[in-house]
This record gives sequence, C-alpha cells and structure tokens, in this order.
Amino acid sequence: MARMEQAIKNIVDMFVEYADDDGNLSKEALKKLFEKEIEDPDVKAKLCTGNFDKVMKRMDRNRDGDYNFKEFCCCVGFISKCCYKKKTGKGRTKLGRQTVQSLTIN
Repeated sequence: MARMEQAIKNIVDMFVEYADDDGNLSKEALKKLFEKEIEDPDVKAKLCTGNFDKVMKRMDRNRDGDYNFKEFCCCVGFISKCCYKKKTGKGRTKLGRQTVQSLTIN
C-alpha cells in the first residue's frame, strides 16, 4: 500500500477504534488516543500543556464537547503542521487569528 493510503487508513482506523457508538471522540478519548498513539516525547510534552485545552476547545467547531471525524482530522492536521515546522523550520502555525506558539514542536 502506498504511504499516503497507509497514512489515511491509519487515521481512519485510529478514529474508529477510539470513537464511541455515535462516531465521536470525547475529550478524554482524544487525550487517551494522543497518549497511546504518539511516542515522540517532545510532541507528547507539547500536547500536555495547559494551552492544549484552549486549542482543543477551538477545534470543537460545533461546541458539543466531542470531536467528530472532521474535527479529529483538523486536530491531526494541526499537529502535522507543527511537526512540519519542526522538521523544516518553515511556516507559521495558526489557529484562527491567534498564533499558537506553545504547541509548536521545537
């Protein structure tokens, strides 16, 4: 399987594994997913900051306290941008109008 296909399959499989019967992740389930599925200590440390809660609240677009697949993909995309910035030193990580410095992986 091609790398992109494998990456997409892994994202879908992770979401399905941790989601409830309604197809949503609770905040607790999302934290558990990140704790288990992310091994890099730098990334984990950044995800455990107090600002993480603020970022996750903004990612919850429909403000229902849970994360549907679209919201989960936004979270994964945001973390991917942070990792890209770490690897290349390029780009700015933004969430809405506010730059999120604390989650940028150094």
